[in-house]
Amino acid sequence: MSAIAANTNATIIPSLHYRNALAAIDWLCSAFGFDKHAVYADGDTVDHARLTFGNGMIMLGSVGNDNAWGSASPSPTKSEAAKRSARA
Repeated sequence: MSAIAANTNATIIPSLHYRNALAAIDWLCSAFGFDKHAVYADGDTVDHARLTFGNGMIMLGSVGNDNAWGSASPSPTKSEAAKRSARA
């Protein structure tokens, strides 16, 4: 872990969705130095993952997973559908 990462304080933990979450995890770890804190996957579908960077963290999962975490997480597609429904 870099000195910059060790001295950070997290106040917001973003949640992201990726089409290929397993590849995204590998890329985020190699490109930016994130560490895998937890990865819960079933085959190619990542139900939930937590990557840490110093005191900071991001959460991520696969797009379209219909488990409890995936269905509760907002996505642009869900947000647009909700907006259209509210306008009708």
